[in-house]
Amino acid sequence: MWSGEELDLDAYLARIGYSGELAPDLRTLRALHRAHVGAIPFENLDVALGRRIPLDVKSVQAKLVGRRRGGYCYEQNSLFAAALERIGFEVAGRGARNRSRGDALTAITHALLVVTVGGEQWLADTGFGWQGPLEPVPLVDGARVDQDGWVFGVVAEAEGVHLLRSLRPEGWADLYSFAPHSVYPVDFELMNHYSSSHPLSRFVGQVVALRPGSEARRALVRTGLTSVNRDGTTEERTVGPAELIGVLAEVFGIELDAEEAAGLVRVQSAEV
Repeated sequence: MWSGEELDLDAYLARIGYSGELAPDLRTLRALHRAHVGAIPFENLDVALGRRIPLDVKSVQAKLVGRRRGGYCYEQNSLFAAALERIGFEVAGRGARNRSRGDALTAITHALLVVTVGGEQWLADTGFGWQGPLEPVPLVDGARVDQDGWVFGVVAEAEGVHLLRSLRPEGWADLYSFAPHSVYPVDFELMNHYSSSHPLSRFVGQVVALRPGSEARRALVRTGLTSVNRDGTTEERTVGPAELIGVLAEVFGIELDAEEAAGLVRVQSAEV
């Protein structure tokens, strides 16, 4: 389903810095998930440049592994699913509605994974950016997990829908909700087309780079760079065109070629 046989697993493991044992068990799943989100940043830079976003394993691997770039949810979770499938995990896709922006009903545009280990389901999502979990979250109503001081919870809603939440100083905040039916790589392609090309997509025409972390979570959206610390304090500043490429490299670990850098500076200049 996820073309795991086409993945260069050794190259992927080297990219995320993982050298432990490999088995389709919970220990491996947790370790791989944490290593992946720690090494490969969330970014939409090809979308901002007006490029097509291919989701086949060879293309995603060439970009996120070979070129040491990042990607957004469809790329990240396609790569992670291929790696998990190759190792022997049972992996299914899900499509989610983003609920982090208030009460408005949003379309299903976020892609995540559900991994079954020992008969139990775990939410695995390496592609939700700075607000996402560091490790898998048990897909059980009322589940609550503390990941280095960042707390996530799952709530069951009507019609089998599950809601992922995070605990903030002001209380629980909704992240996204998803139904129990599976989605497939072809569905990722459809969501990817909307997110990468539709004029109402929040990824089109602007720079977005996001990164979770144990101590702090960071987001660059347009010209605004925000850091949220584990204690709840927030730092914000503006990133102008002259420092954009340096911030992408130093804060998010994104390596760009000269053509990409010049194009992104032009995009950023239009925001100032």
